[in-house]
Amino acid sequence: MVDDPTSACPTTFGQEPPPAMERRAVLRVQQGKAAPAEDALADEVPVALVYNGISHAVMMATPADLEDFALGFSLTEALIDHPGECYGIEVEAGPAGVAVQLEIASRAFVALKERRRSLAGRTGCGLCGVDSLDQVYRTLPPRTGKAILTGAAVRAALAALPERQALNQLTGATHAAAWCDLAGRIAAVREDVGRHNALDKVAGALARDPGLRMDDGFVLVTSRVSVEMVQKAAMAGAAGIVGVSAPTAAAVRMAAGAGLVLLAFARGDRFTCYAGQEQVTP
Repeated sequence: MVDDPTSACPTTFGQEPPPAMERRAVLRVQQGKAAPAEDALADEVPVALVYNGISHAVMMATPADLEDFALGFSLTEALIDHPGECYGIEVEAGPAGVAVQLEIASRAFVALKERRRSLAGRTGCGLCGVDSLDQVYRTLPPRTGKAILTGAAVRAALAALPERQALNQLTGATHAAAWCDLAGRIAAVREDVGRHNALDKVAGALARDPGLRMDDGFVLVTSRVSVEMVQKAAMAGAAGIVGVSAPTAAAVRMAAGAGLVLLAFARGDRFTCYAGQEQVTP
């Protein structure tokens, strides 16, 4: 994704974000009997992404790996073209939430201001950052390679993922996105209460690691596969996206048009290939 991502986006922390999980006293009721207990809850807080001093978006997210989230969001939403256009990230927690300050290249900042100007005065944003219908389906970068996704690799990744979902094991409340190489080895996992956030986080983690290339593997997500998930995976450069639940028809059309392998209903030893059949072996 970048020639030297180790030089991109150094991170500093002001006041640390709150923990991603908290424990609460609860009352468990079973078979007509009640008993006090303690439960682990995944947290979510407002996270503001601020570019060169201008707030662009506020989203609810799990307060972990926020530097990866900010960089990944910037890449998958095409706010920057590559990690080298991010010069630094500062994460600062406050009483109302967490502000993630990003310093980005002048070219990217000018484009961002133009984008914001076109949205001025609009309310009820469902697809934030989009001001016309033709912008909903973005032009995705064409894939030049034809990586082969094997059934063995998909099964290996599916088997290995649960033990890498530490927060979900405690809370049962988070989605995960994992980057897997073509042998099915998991190199990075990120979790969040939002499936889009988890994918942004793993894209950011990949962009920060000089030893990993997104196009040498696939993304595995513990969710359905929507248009937005396909767009983010394609913008990050993945060879394919594998979801444990259903895809939408629009997501399948987009994946096919972008040359992205799309597998869904991936559970245990089975999956269904919806796009890129010629690049999949059982």
